[in-house]
Amino acid sequence: MKRLLTTTAALTLAALAAQADELQLGLATAQTGGLAPYDAPVVEGIRIAVDEINAAGGIGGTTPIVLTEKDVRSDTAQTVIATQELVDGGAEVIVLPCDADPAIAAAAIVAEAMVPAISTCASSPTLPLIGGDYVFANFPGDNVQATVSATWAFQQGLTSAFILYSPDSQYTTMPLYFAEVMKSLGGEVLGEATYNMGQPDFSAIATQIAAMNPAPAVVMTSAYEPDFPTFLKALRAAGYAGQVIGSDGIDSPTTFSLGDVAEGVVFTTAGYATEGSPLAAFDALYEEKTGAASQTVFNAIGYDLVKVVEAAVIAAGSTEPQAIRDAMAGLENVQGATSLISYKGTDGMPVRQVSLVRIKGGQRELVGQPSPDPALIPAPRMQ
Repeated sequence: MKRLLTTTAALTLAALAAQADELQLGLATAQTGGLAPYDAPVVEGIRIAVDEINAAGGIGGTTPIVLTEKDVRSDTAQTVIATQELVDGGAEVIVLPCDADPAIAAAAIVAEAMVPAISTCASSPTLPLIGGDYVFANFPGDNVQATVSATWAFQQGLTSAFILYSPDSQYTTMPLYFAEVMKSLGGEVLGEATYNMGQPDFSAIATQIAAMNPAPAVVMTSAYEPDFPTFLKALRAAGYAGQVIGSDGIDSPTTFSLGDVAEGVVFTTAGYATEGSPLAAFDALYEEKTGAASQTVFNAIGYDLVKVVEAAVIAAGSTEPQAIRDAMAGLENVQGATSLISYKGTDGMPVRQVSLVRIKGGQRELVGQPSPDPALIPAPRMQ
């Protein structure tokens, strides 16, 4: 079997070397606007991976990656325009922003052109379901993350919850998955509230939560910048001292600069740099290349994305977009900076590790990296 695998790999690399000089990788990402705190560090990681691969001669030692970058300014309409421009310019793989909504808006374009697209860090499991066969995610699904955090909370004896969500985007409805899992485990959801993204004042909701009797043992939200810091400050000011659980959107320098207000907050994310891990090695590489320490896992997520593309091109033995799409859908155990990544047998959401992290003294503390019970993972919610 080992000889067969080696021969197969050699054949695909030979085919790749024979047919294409370059891989055209187009980026339609948010370098400015509300999604920039996520897309900008992802793109840093993409560039590091591309430079590393190209320094070795390209994918398989033969096929350099050529980047074409467009700033979509965190705007859905601009995402559609940029995606069409990249398709028209010959992009063979396209990278979409870190939010399901603009990525879904661009899905019809990549489907018609039959060009595979992968979001930087959108985590809604509805992304590939709505987006179709040419759209992939690059981050643990919201329903998977919520299963991990709800299970942890229940196991800690935190069996009553209050959820805060926004209907404004696919991602900010993650707490609905959390509530579903909590109930499945035998816990209670004592209340819920909604907010508008960009809402300037959370004092009324915070007062509502703090006045509840009995008080919820945990408050869960997938709010992110600038909403999460505003909400958390209001919640603590109102007197709620219980556990707060967030999601990957708060894995940012802003959250860690909040001081005592954020102490003890637990959130799910895509990786944690344990000693000797691939993520620790990436962090060292990032510091070597940039002269600064990485402040967020989203740098490594960009590196992961390129490793997935590289593996798909090698498996396809081609830079032809349809072949890359088909190969990507069958990938198993691609080694990224954060974890092993697989797509085989999925609908376009990756199978990859989820890390639970606690904020302690302004630093990350690993709570665990549990595998969720598949029977508890909720089905995707279609908005």
